[in-house]
Amino acid sequence: QLRIGDTIYDVSISNKLYRLKKALNSRPLTETGGESMVAGVREAAENMELGIDVFQVGRVISTSDGICWLDGVADIMFGELVELVNGERGMVMDIQPDRVGCVIFGSYDHVDSYSRVRRLNIMASVPVGEVMLGRVVDALGSPIDGKGRIWYTETRPIEYNAPAIPDRLSVSVPLHTGIKAIDALVPIGRGQRELIIGDRQTGKTALAVDAILSQKGKGVICIYVAIGQKRSTVAEIAAKLEQSGAMEYTTIVSATASDSASLQYIAPFAGAAMSEYFMYKGQ
Repeated sequence: QLRIGDTIYDVSISNKLYRLKKALNSRPLTETGGESMVAGVREAAENMELGIDVFQVGRVISTSDGICWLDGVADIMFGELVELVNGERGMVMDIQPDRVGCVIFGSYDHVDSYSRVRRLNIMASVPVGEVMLGRVVDALGSPIDGKGRIWYTETRPIEYNAPAIPDRLSVSVPLHTGIKAIDALVPIGRGQRELIIGDRQTGKTALAVDAILSQKGKGVICIYVAIGQKRSTVAEIAAKLEQSGAMEYTTIVSATASDSASLQYIAPFAGAAMSEYFMYKGQ
């Protein structure tokens, strides 16, 4: 390794193994036989470019409550991802002249002061596409429903400009909730924002779930983002949608009460990014 300032020029074996591990993690596992898996590892190793790896590093100044302050990484941008020493990732949220602030996704128990932070040169993003339908995922798009890994091919940044007003079509197609009183009195259209406000236990979630159930066969994609709910509550909603066949066109993004504050913060952004994928396809 050659380090100049906070930039590292790396040709070490350990860095090549690190890159090989990342390459293998992103390979679809089509066969589970021992020989085919070994052949896949060999193919990934042969196809890996063995040039000089150039990346920036910083160091942790302090960590508390899922917030990490760094120095170094001079060229980093707002919303960019960094990798901490325990393998967890963080998103840059504050850039000051002498330090950089980021939120940590996941555990921060083993992030010590003066440990190394690696800049990943990618913006915070989530997987999108048809493969997300029918799945329950966390705020980073990782599956939490026990149905195996999601082999996605596209991602979208969680921070993205909303389309300008002239670029939007007027609302013209109705969206029926399946509750006659609401459909008769409150005109709701596709592409329209509609608040559901009420006290606890007044049926806000029941109304949202009924609206999802009533979209069956209408070509509407539904994304349910649960923030700060109990895991059991989210599991009940997923089971109800599964029984009714509604999970075929639904994705549940879950950041439960036991998840970190940073995951709960980005959950609505993740849900919006997953839905924007279909919007920009014209659906």
